[in-house]
Amino acid sequence: MKIIYLSLTGNCKKFLSYTNVKLENIMSITDLEIVDFPFILVTPTIGFGDIPLKVKEFMDKNSRYAVGVVASGNRNWGSNFAASADKINASYGTPILMKFELLGNNRDVDKFNEIYEEISNARI
Repeated sequence: MKIIYLSLTGNCKKFLSYTNVKLENIMSITDLEIVDFPFILVTPTIGFGDIPLKVKEFMDKNSRYAVGVVASGNRNWGSNFAASADKINASYGTPILMKFELLGNNRDVDKFNEIYEEISNARI
Protein backbone atom coordinates (compact mmCIF):
# COMPACT_ATOMS: atom_id res chain seq x y z
CA MET A 1 0.00 0.00 0.00
CA LYS A 2 1.38 3.39 -1.00
CA ILE A 3 1.35 6.43 1.28
CA ILE A 4 1.02 9.81 -0.39
CA TYR A 5 1.72 12.76 1.85
CA LEU A 6 2.08 16.51 1.97
CA SER A 7 4.33 18.00 4.61
CA LEU A 8 4.39 21.80 4.82
CA THR A 9 6.24 22.12 8.13
CA GLY A 10 7.88 18.70 8.20
CA ASN A 11 5.49 17.14 10.72
CA CYS A 12 3.82 14.64 8.35
CA LYS A 13 7.15 13.60 6.84
CA LYS A 14 8.68 13.16 10.29
CA PHE A 15 5.65 11.19 11.50
CA LEU A 16 5.97 8.81 8.55
CA SER A 17 9.67 8.33 9.26
CA TYR A 18 8.69 6.79 12.62
CA THR A 19 6.33 4.23 11.06
CA ASN A 20 6.99 0.74 9.75
CA VAL A 21 6.17 1.74 6.17
CA LYS A 22 9.00 0.99 3.76
CA LEU A 23 10.53 4.11 2.23
CA GLU A 24 9.71 2.96 -1.31
CA ASN A 25 6.01 3.02 -0.40
CA ILE A 26 6.06 6.65 0.76
CA MET A 27 5.57 9.31 -1.90
CA SER A 28 5.41 13.10 -1.68
CA ILE A 29 2.32 14.62 -3.25
CA THR A 30 4.54 17.37 -4.68
CA ASP A 31 6.14 14.77 -7.01
CA LEU A 32 2.81 13.45 -8.34
CA GLU A 33 -0.11 14.57 -10.46
CA ILE A 34 -2.10 11.50 -11.52
CA VAL A 35 -1.96 8.06 -9.91
CA ASP A 36 -3.61 4.75 -10.78
CA PHE A 37 -3.08 2.81 -7.57
CA PRO A 38 -4.65 2.73 -4.11
CA PHE A 39 -3.10 4.97 -1.49
CA ILE A 40 -3.48 6.36 2.00
CA LEU A 41 -3.31 10.14 2.13
CA VAL A 42 -1.43 11.82 4.99
CA THR A 43 -2.02 15.56 5.12
CA PRO A 44 -1.62 18.55 7.40
CA THR A 45 -4.44 20.90 8.29
CA ILE A 46 -3.94 24.58 7.50
CA GLY A 47 -5.62 27.81 8.55
CA PHE A 48 -8.83 27.25 10.44
CA GLY A 49 -9.18 23.55 9.66
CA ASP A 50 -8.67 23.72 5.90
CA ILE A 51 -7.29 21.34 3.29
CA PRO A 52 -4.05 22.51 1.68
CA LEU A 53 -4.59 23.61 -1.94
CA LYS A 54 -2.09 21.05 -3.29
CA VAL A 55 -4.06 18.28 -1.56
CA LYS A 56 -7.37 19.56 -2.99
CA GLU A 57 -5.92 19.66 -6.49
CA PHE A 58 -4.49 16.16 -6.12
CA MET A 59 -7.69 14.71 -4.67
CA ASP A 60 -9.80 16.31 -7.42
CA LYS A 61 -7.92 14.08 -9.87
CA ASN A 62 -7.19 11.00 -7.74
CA SER A 63 -9.72 10.62 -4.93
CA ARG A 64 -11.16 7.41 -6.39
CA TYR A 65 -7.91 5.66 -5.41
CA ALA A 66 -7.80 7.03 -1.85
CA VAL A 67 -8.32 4.21 0.65
CA GLY A 68 -8.30 6.60 3.61
CA VAL A 69 -7.02 9.86 5.02
CA VAL A 70 -4.80 10.56 8.02
CA ALA A 71 -4.52 14.18 9.14
CA SER A 72 -2.22 16.10 11.41
CA GLY A 73 -3.21 19.18 13.33
CA ASN A 74 -2.84 21.11 16.53
CA ARG A 75 -5.29 20.58 19.40
CA ASN A 76 -5.06 24.31 20.20
CA TRP A 77 -7.49 24.78 17.29
CA GLY A 78 -10.24 22.95 19.21
CA SER A 79 -12.94 21.65 16.85
CA ASN A 80 -10.73 22.53 13.88
CA PHE A 81 -8.10 20.02 15.06
CA ALA A 82 -7.02 18.00 11.99
CA ALA A 83 -10.25 19.10 10.32
CA SER A 84 -8.73 18.60 6.87
CA ALA A 85 -9.63 14.91 7.35
CA ASP A 86 -13.26 15.82 8.00
CA LYS A 87 -13.40 18.06 4.94
CA ILE A 88 -11.72 15.46 2.72
CA ASN A 89 -14.23 12.91 3.97
CA ALA A 90 -17.13 15.27 3.23
CA SER A 91 -15.82 16.34 -0.19
CA TYR A 92 -14.50 13.04 -1.55
CA GLY A 93 -16.02 10.32 0.63
CA THR A 94 -12.56 9.22 1.76
CA PRO A 95 -12.71 7.38 5.10
CA ILE A 96 -10.95 9.04 8.04
CA LEU A 97 -8.40 6.57 9.39
CA MET A 98 -6.97 8.69 12.19
CA LYS A 99 -5.79 12.10 13.33
CA PHE A 100 -2.60 13.00 15.15
CA GLU A 101 -1.21 16.11 16.75
CA LEU A 102 1.84 17.84 15.27
CA LEU A 103 4.30 15.01 14.52
CA GLY A 104 2.48 12.41 16.60
CA ASN A 105 3.56 10.32 19.57
CA ASN A 106 4.34 6.62 20.09
CA ARG A 107 0.65 5.71 20.44
CA ASP A 108 -0.13 7.50 17.17
CA VAL A 109 2.67 5.67 15.38
CA ASP A 110 1.50 2.31 16.78
CA LYS A 111 -2.07 3.04 15.72
CA PHE A 112 -0.95 4.07 12.23
CA ASN A 113 1.16 0.92 11.88
CA GLU A 114 -1.82 -1.24 12.86
CA ILE A 115 -4.12 0.54 10.39
CA TYR A 116 -1.54 0.36 7.62
CA GLU A 117 -0.92 -3.35 8.19
CA GLU A 118 -4.64 -4.12 8.31
CA ILE A 119 -5.35 -2.26 5.06
CA SER A 120 -2.30 -3.67 3.31
CA ASN A 121 -3.19 -7.25 4.31
CA ALA A 122 -6.81 -6.78 3.22
CA ARG A 123 -5.64 -5.75 -0.25
CA ILE A 124 -3.43 -8.80 -0.86
